[in-house]
Amino acid sequence: MYILGALVFLFLAQAVLAQQPTPILPDAKLTPGDTFDVTAQDVCVPGYAKKVRAVPAWLKRQAYAEYGITQYKTGDYEVDHLIPLSLGGSNSIRNLWPPSTKTSPWNSYVKDALERKLHKLVCAGQLDLKTAQREIASNWIEACKKYVRTSPPAPIVHETKAAPATTANERRRHDSDFKAR
Repeated sequence: MYILGALVFLFLAQAVLAQQPTPILPDAKLTPGDTFDVTAQDVCVPGYAKKVRAVPAWLKRQAYAEYGITQYKTGDYEVDHLIPLSLGGSNSIRNLWPPSTKTSPWNSYVKDALERKLHKLVCAGQLDLKTAQREIASNWIEACKKYVRTSPPAPIVHETKAAPATTANERRRHDSDFKAR
C-alpha cells in the first residue's frame, strides 16, 4: 500500500509540474531570435517599436503551444520578443517566447529593464546594435548582469487577475527599471 501511495504522489507531482513550464531562458531551437533589417538610426526614432509591433493572437497562441504552456492565468506569462522591437527584433515566431512574470528573481519584468538599458546605450552610440541583439539573444540573464546589475534583483511579486486566459494577451509594461537595493 505504501508503494502504491508513493507512486500516486510521484505521478501527481509530475503531472502538476508538467502542466506549467516556466521558461526563464528561451529554447534556442524554438526561439533563436530574429531581426528586421534595420539600423540603430531606425530603432532610435521615437515610436519605432509601436509602428512595427504586429503579433496576431494566433501567433501568440502558437508561441505558448511550442513551449507546452496550455493553461495559465492572465498575467502569468507574456509573449515577448527575445530581441525586442526596440533593438530591431522581428515579429517572427523565431523571435517570440513566453517568459514568466512569476519566476524569481529572473522574469519578464527584469528582461524589460535590460531592453530599456540596451536601447538607451544603442541610441547613445555606446553600444553597437548587432552586439546588443547578439547579447540579449544568446543569454538575456548574462546580458542583464553585464549591462544592468551584477546580482539578481530582489524578488518582486506582481499580482495577476484571477480569471483564466484563453488567448495570449500581451500587456503594456510600465514598470520602471529595477534598482539595486
